[in-house]
Amino acid sequence: MNPLPAIEVRPSDPTPPYEQLRRQLAALIRDGVVTAGERLPPLRQLAGDLGLAVGTVARTYRELEAAGLVESRRGRGTRVADVPVPGEPSSLRHAAEEFVRRARATGAGHGAILTAVREALDGLP
Repeated sequence: MNPLPAIEVRPSDPTPPYEQLRRQLAALIRDGVVTAGERLPPLRQLAGDLGLAVGTVARTYRELEAAGLVESRRGRGTRVADVPVPGEPSSLRHAAEEFVRRARATGAGHGAILTAVREALDGLP
């Protein structure tokens, strides 16, 4: 396991720490800095390195797993999943699936999700 590039969680940022960490790790994965099959640091190690609670890092890893970016296996740790390359047809499907998962997590139903997508499309150039 290679050390992760610099990750910073700022206490002054109004964004919750788990979300700051999730965004940075997701960007590293999507940009290919951390590649498929690469193991992420254990929860306790990353929490200690960043001065965060273990539960905060655990939530980040759960969010990344729900988005299909990592896979966690007992005894094997958390590893980067095969992530679609931007521009490939599967990347659009992946983005749509991630949106639907997040929308469902808010309690939105099928109709509300479709309406949100239509409104977003209508609002874009």
